Amino acid sequence: MSDFTFADLERIVAKRAAASAEESWTANLVAAGQPKAAKKLGEEAVETVIAAIEGERNALVSESADLLYHLLVVLKIGGVTVAEVMEELERRTGQSGIAEKASRTK
Repeated sequence: MSDFTFADLERIVAKRAAASAEESWTANLVAAGQPKAAKKLGEEAVETVIAAIEGERNALVSESADLLYHLLVVLKIGGVTVAEVMEELERRTGQSGIAEKASRTK
């Protein structure tokens, strides 16, 4: 089991985002803006789904890592912290998924 956390990944994303775009894929993606980063996140999500459907465990692990990384890039650009997402998840654990969905405003 790894001791690597979302907080660790968030720090790495922040550091790479602050680098020059010529030196860092993350900085390049951040500089391109949220539409580009969100599109990349969507691509990684599709690749993760394909790996899951095909039952390819190693591909699923690899694509999931890409998906999580790009999610944190999108969160960084949006000014959302991992702590905020975890707080929302914690809030939701107090109720069933059906009740949580029903409580959302439409």
